[in-house]
Amino acid sequence: MVEAAELPYLRRCVELAAEALRVGDEPFGSVLVGADGTVLAEDHNRVASGDRTRHPEFELARWSVARLSSAERAAATVYTSGEHCPMCAAAHAWVGLGRIVYIASSEQLASWLGEWGAPAPPVRTLPVHEIAPGVTVEGPVPELVEEVHALHRRFHGG
Repeated sequence: MVEAAELPYLRRCVELAAEALRVGDEPFGSVLVGADGTVLAEDHNRVASGDRTRHPEFELARWSVARLSSAERAAATVYTSGEHCPMCAAAHAWVGLGRIVYIASSEQLASWLGEWGAPAPPVRTLPVHEIAPGVTVEGPVPELVEEVHALHRRFHGG
């Protein structure tokens, strides 16, 4: 269950997604939060560079391995504007990060892309639990979905 105290982290994800859009990238943003509520790291999509693996969730997984113990990683939460793709879900599980809280689901994003006639991603969209069944996952977060939807609509010209 997503608590009201977690909404600021999720709102920051929306801000990061908007920042990505402002610099010409796909609107995704993520925040890594420690067990004590401290923001440890944050990032937004950087795939416009040509490296399609530069998703914020993947970057946070890499960051966490370099700087956190396995216990700290397991106790952390990744907040994100969109549900992890299969690549990011796998990275999350492989490095032993804890809970995931996402605003918009992969299913919602796929539906939006279809409505706008945008190309489908090159990798199948699957729920995180199908890739990383041991990870606790919560989402979507209805009160913020429309903000994420609007950012993607702007990016994809929907």
